[in-house]
Amino acid sequence: MQREAPGGRGDVSGAEQSVRTIATVKSAAELAAIELPLTDGRRVRLDQVATITDTVAEPRAIAMQDGREVVGFEIFRTKGASEVAVARGAREAIKQLNLDNPKVVLQQVIDNAIPVEDDFDGSMHLLYEGALLAVLVVWWFLRDWRATLVAAAALPLSVMPAFLGIWLFGYTLNIVTLLSLALVVGVLVDDAIVEIENIERHLRMGKTPMEAALEAADEIGMAVIATTFALVAVFLPTAFMSGVPGLFFKQFGWTAVIAVLASLVVARLLTPMMAAYLLKPAVHKEEQDGWLMTRYMNTMRWCLTNRGITAIASLVFFAGSIALVGLLPTGFVPAADRSQTQINLELPPGSTLAETRVVAERARVAAMKVPGIKAVFSSIGGGSSGDAFAPGAAAEARSAVLTLTTVHRTDRKESMADLESHIREQLNNVPGARFKVGPPDSGVKMQLVLRSDDPVALRETAQKVEREMRTLQGVGNVRSTASLVRPEIIVTPDFAKAADLGVTASSIGQTVRVATAGDYDTDLTKMNLPERQVPIRVKLPDAVRADLDAIGRLTVPGKSGPVLLATVATITMESGPAQINRLNRSRNVTFEVELGRRTLGEVNAEARALPTMQNLPKSVKIAELGDAQEMAALFNSFGIAMLIGVLCIYCVLVLLFKDFMQPLTILAALPLSIGGAFVALLITGRALSMPSMIGLIMLMGIVTKNSILLVDYAILARQAGMNRFDALVDACHKRSRPILMTTIAMGAGMMPLALGWGADPSFRSPMAITVIGGLITSTLLSLLVVPAVFTYVDDFEHWLRNMMRKSPPVPEPDAVKALP
Repeated sequence: MQREAPGGRGDVSGAEQSVRTIATVKSAAELAAIELPLTDGRRVRLDQVATITDTVAEPRAIAMQDGREVVGFEIFRTKGASEVAVARGAREAIKQLNLDNPKVVLQQVIDNAIPVEDDFDGSMHLLYEGALLAVLVVWWFLRDWRATLVAAAALPLSVMPAFLGIWLFGYTLNIVTLLSLALVVGVLVDDAIVEIENIERHLRMGKTPMEAALEAADEIGMAVIATTFALVAVFLPTAFMSGVPGLFFKQFGWTAVIAVLASLVVARLLTPMMAAYLLKPAVHKEEQDGWLMTRYMNTMRWCLTNRGITAIASLVFFAGSIALVGLLPTGFVPAADRSQTQINLELPPGSTLAETRVVAERARVAAMKVPGIKAVFSSIGGGSSGDAFAPGAAAEARSAVLTLTTVHRTDRKESMADLESHIREQLNNVPGARFKVGPPDSGVKMQLVLRSDDPVALRETAQKVEREMRTLQGVGNVRSTASLVRPEIIVTPDFAKAADLGVTASSIGQTVRVATAGDYDTDLTKMNLPERQVPIRVKLPDAVRADLDAIGRLTVPGKSGPVLLATVATITMESGPAQINRLNRSRNVTFEVELGRRTLGEVNAEARALPTMQNLPKSVKIAELGDAQEMAALFNSFGIAMLIGVLCIYCVLVLLFKDFMQPLTILAALPLSIGGAFVALLITGRALSMPSMIGLIMLMGIVTKNSILLVDYAILARQAGMNRFDALVDACHKRSRPILMTTIAMGAGMMPLALGWGADPSFRSPMAITVIGGLITSTLLSLLVVPAVFTYVDDFEHWLRNMMRKSPPVPEPDAVKALP
């Protein structure tokens, strides 16, 4: 009964028809009136042997908003769709539904698109602010609005091709691509600054704008091309990194490469043309050096004359920089502040939905006592949690997820970590449950996984490790997936009796399941209504589930007719594991430690140093999973990317300078930048994590720009007939100004990011701090160290050539100047 089935084919009136058998009812009353045939020939109505009610399913989940029971809906975007566009469409639909249904109130309580919109708006503001600061730096140095306009034109003309590239690559305007543009905004104007500054210098020699533009562009062209391709050589290897770090590095690298290449095209083609027609001839005059230039030139001459002391001091600085690594905390991704966090609670096995609701409500009331918490959405039992990135509450009546919405981070003094710490303090007064506080994002917890094929050894070891982990200082809650014991009703068949009566274990299990909970949802018969189907569930009254004797009186089919369940099986009350987790077919236990204000690297190192972790049984192993595994993969990938980046820079410089030795002089600036980056991270209390790693890779390409400008001019000066000392002094005198201009412009462009203006600074700030710190030390030191390194490399090159000619080396005399 209550079935629809296809019934073949008919040929009525010379046409073909399909045959369908419809044996369904349209209401509970019609279902109750169905007559059932008995084995003795009699018939009985269904409502004579069963109670038929048109009701709702047994509740296994509850959704609540601020303590009121609600019906919750979640809307997810499809792959490739814009999250912001979907959110706007949902808001319009909610507004229209409220107008069409005045008796029902639809309210949007959680909107995960708001952080996305905030990030976008903040990133665009940072881009504008960085561009404005970079242009102001250009004007401050040049004091000519025409020259400033020529340099500033490079910014929009470099950014627009980057947006085109993002679209062609299939990327989106997300935090990574926008951050890449915000970071390189100071770099984009660099090539134009170098070009326009050199043109200005030629104008002061008395040349016309056209002559100055042609000669200056020809003179500086190789240096500009070399600096740009050095940046490209750094970023391209990162675009091929794998894993989670690769997802970040790939979009960041390609966006930066496209923007930088566009800036090169603008600087080589548009900037000289605009300068030739916009700039005015300057009065020919010899400019006197200021006190800063005079002091620098004296110091540079001393470093060049005493190059041994300069080299030793540089090596000591580099060694000190490497020593700072041990002082830096390490992590994977900094915890974000999306004005949202969660409370996951778990009651003991066997707890009912009503008990879970009571505890969840107590937890909500406790959380609302913390200043800064605006609203709480509670998902009790099965269902989702209100967070698109969360797996939701487990499909158990004893679990619940509370999603807490906080005031915006700009409207509160406390950080998200401080709020979560206050929430934990309040939850200490709520008994009867295990709590986990924090969003399901990276950077907020540490995971440690133990696996074994020996469940006893795994359980005992997990208990010891959990006790020791609770002694770690400065962390939040420690949670283990080690299964708690839950009560179970065990039905154990007597195989001899069952075989004698023709009863199978499958029929016993099916009978007990259908009687106590009903059949599987996919196997339930459906009642067809005009707009939906209502499942028809057959089961015994709920009172049977509370009586073991009543379960024993259930009948199961046998070969000679129905057989009492108690005849062929023993029914007992026992206990068993609530959940068994496996990893690669081995049982595992996962520990989650809330980091609080501490970093992942510190907590991970302390956890692995615990006595039990140092003396694990042979059958228990550590499985690398979670953020700790990704952090290790990040550092490995970063080392490979750094090495490949340096090799790529060297290869590019060899091709451009047609020399194998002098590119080593340019690379000497790289070690000088590491110390400044590490000191900046140490002073600001930032961890060595993914964003700071991206900053270090970006720094590699940027700091070579200064060395390239110096070395390129020194080579040109020597080719013009100067001796080595005078060529280096002239290079430092003429190129120190554009080097300082580009460095300050880059630093100014990144300053809004480093200060945390605009959007959430958790990911952006460490990156900018790393670059600015490295820029400061590399610029100051490379202006002094690179000339000395140039002489060493040049001497070695002469010695090598003489050795290859098998003639005694003849060192080139230096015209040593007396210090004034």
